[in-house]
Amino acid sequence: MKSKTIRRWSFVHTWTSLICTLFLLMLALTGLPLIFHHEIDHLLGDAAELKAMPADTPQLNLQQLVQAAEKHRPGEVMQYFGFEEDEPNAAIAIMAATAGTEPNSSHTFMLDARTGEALEMPSANGGFMMVMLRLHVDMFAGLPGKLLLAFMGLLFVVAIVSGAVLYLPFMRRLKFATVRQDKSTRLRWLDLHNLIGVVTLTWALVVGVTGVISACADLLIAAWRNDSLSAMIAPYRDAPALTQLAPATRLLDIAKDVAPGMQPDFIAFPGTRFSSEHHYAVFMKGSTHLTSHLLTPVLIDASTLQVTAVAERPWYMDAMGMSQPLHFGDYGGMPMKILWATLDILTIIVLGSGVYLWIVRRKVAKPVLENAQAQA
Repeated sequence: MKSKTIRRWSFVHTWTSLICTLFLLMLALTGLPLIFHHEIDHLLGDAAELKAMPADTPQLNLQQLVQAAEKHRPGEVMQYFGFEEDEPNAAIAIMAATAGTEPNSSHTFMLDARTGEALEMPSANGGFMMVMLRLHVDMFAGLPGKLLLAFMGLLFVVAIVSGAVLYLPFMRRLKFATVRQDKSTRLRWLDLHNLIGVVTLTWALVVGVTGVISACADLLIAAWRNDSLSAMIAPYRDAPALTQLAPATRLLDIAKDVAPGMQPDFIAFPGTRFSSEHHYAVFMKGSTHLTSHLLTPVLIDASTLQVTAVAERPWYMDAMGMSQPLHFGDYGGMPMKILWATLDILTIIVLGSGVYLWIVRRKVAKPVLENAQAQA
């Protein structure tokens, strides 16, 4: 590779890395506990625990659970019901002052599907883990914070690619994984920086790209609302506002009838950003590891309970659905979490060593530049 080309790639790598390093360090540090959020919740006592009951204990119907939730949070309205495969006797309820209340102002809790008992989930509404999540997602700055982190993620991807390009001629001079122990501290750290960077290259690219996609989630959801959802609810554009909702009792059965072989992931109630003013939206998922993150919305008229649409997923919503579990390694059990945490720590070392190498290089270059100026 010609020296001029190397200098150009070096310039790109240096400055994209330096600009995004502080943000990437924050993301790597906050991402570490988020990988183990289930385990940390149990350790801190923030996880809701259902009472032990006979396995054949019948469950309440969906409308009874809605009433139990409304009794627990009087004066608020239902926004979402969520379901988890590892806790079949529970439903996650999200409520707020209005259906359109933004997510960070909503309240999340668990309902025992057998008794209707409400169980608080402290980590879903505040505390250490919520602070880590908000810092990681938007730095408590809402959409501007998400877009800033998306831009930093793009710089990170460019830094990875440019670093890989610079490593190619470096490999021709040294055997792979060589760390020159007999050289200066700066060269040893340069070798370690290059080695760890190459080892974590694929993972860093995956996390970087999925992080950018996740950070743009609000924009993707808005695009979906303006495109796919808008077309599906067009016949209701001039319909009068609903004064009463049909009972939610049979929503899951109705959705399963039109989406056979799929399981419910969550229900969006009328007025929320995942539904319309006139619809329940039941989001169904597949039964495999891959398809469980690809959601198909079933729109059900909130007054007649007639299915009005079973939507096809736009590609960008599929990308968003797949990006989040990949970003946090949340699909392969504890071994995957340990691998993700190890690679996260290695990335922190790469980021820190990159800053160290830049500082040392400037210290070395400064006297040389001063001597050249003095001789001139």
